[in-house]
Amino acid sequence: MARPSKYNVEFRSDAVALWRASAGRRTFKDVAADLNVNPETLRTWVRDAENIGPEPGGGPGPESTQAELARLRAENARLVRAEKGVAAGAGDPAPGGPVFCEGDEVKPRRWDFISANADDFGVQRLCRVLQVSRSGYYRWTAGTEARARRQAEEDALVEEIRGIHTEHKETYGVLRIHAELRGFGHTVNRKRVARLMREHGIVGRHLRRKKRTTVPDPVAPPVPDLLQRDFTAAALDERWCGDITYIQVCGAWLYLACVIDIRSRRVVGWSMATHMRAELVIHALEAAVAARGGNVTGVIFHADRGAQYTSTAFAQVCDRYGIRRSMGRVGSSYDNALAESLWQSLKREAMHRTLFRTMSQARLEIFQWLTYYNARRRHSALGYLSPLEFEQQHHTPAKLSLAA
Repeated sequence: MARPSKYNVEFRSDAVALWRASAGRRTFKDVAADLNVNPETLRTWVRDAENIGPEPGGGPGPESTQAELARLRAENARLVRAEKGVAAGAGDPAPGGPVFCEGDEVKPRRWDFISANADDFGVQRLCRVLQVSRSGYYRWTAGTEARARRQAEEDALVEEIRGIHTEHKETYGVLRIHAELRGFGHTVNRKRVARLMREHGIVGRHLRRKKRTTVPDPVAPPVPDLLQRDFTAAALDERWCGDITYIQVCGAWLYLACVIDIRSRRVVGWSMATHMRAELVIHALEAAVAARGGNVTGVIFHADRGAQYTSTAFAQVCDRYGIRRSMGRVGSSYDNALAESLWQSLKREAMHRTLFRTMSQARLEIFQWLTYYNARRRHSALGYLSPLEFEQQHHTPAKLSLAA
């Protein structure tokens, strides 16, 4: 009898959709690395999906394709109607005209002024009028090549900063860009990175206020708070936490439940659905258990007091796997701060100025961000390693072989 897959149907469908969205720009190996699966496993999923067609809620179907085509047509019509002259550089004076002539740039520094007029008035006279020393001017002149070299280095560094900023969808701020540069082998001061980003208008995204989503069940039996806001753990699968958030999709709602390993900050399980019943959090928890190999006896799972987490069905699943439940107080986001922080990052980075028109589009964007978060996004609490890098560097291969 074939061994059951530890990847559920939802995960496989979203993985196929992620591969299709790359449109050949990424290899099976690259996409599989973000998913933390074997490239041949991903290839098999794609081949099976092509043979049987897209699974329900999986890859983009005819309806989502038509919706995307309608969106592109509307965007094209908007661009056609746009006023002339709004493009970058439109309306600038032509070079060589009466307003702007090349070489007329203002140079406020005294050394530059002396250098530009030394042939006409002499260095000694100009230094006397400007009340500066000739020795200082000559020292400045001797450093011309060094300054040009330093400026070229800073220009190259700015381009690299822009590349990192763009690659991470303009979400990284100074600390993560500095960590990324150091990860690439650059020895660069954080204050220098901050100065260059400030001078060139490169800014990461900031936190926004959130809406409350927890709906408590007043008749649910009490569950103790085993964490007491201590979101630390000495080992993997010692403490987990989870929560639910929602995403607006063209007048409807898509709900997302996640399970996070507190030690590595990795999202070990998640589930998405158009409802917020207890099955949503159960599927997320079962995905996390499967990702960790099935043996999670003794792990503490912390959540809020929403009706889904206090339900009898969820309690039975926790008992089946030997999971100890823990819950914070009603109405206190700080009692589940780690999960709240994940939602802030998700909405700031994956949904900034984004209006989802179809469920397939929303699922794909969220799935793509979650795999990026686990495999590549640098986390400040992990010494600016990604969750997967942290697990690989701090835990044994035997343990990691069970991870999804």
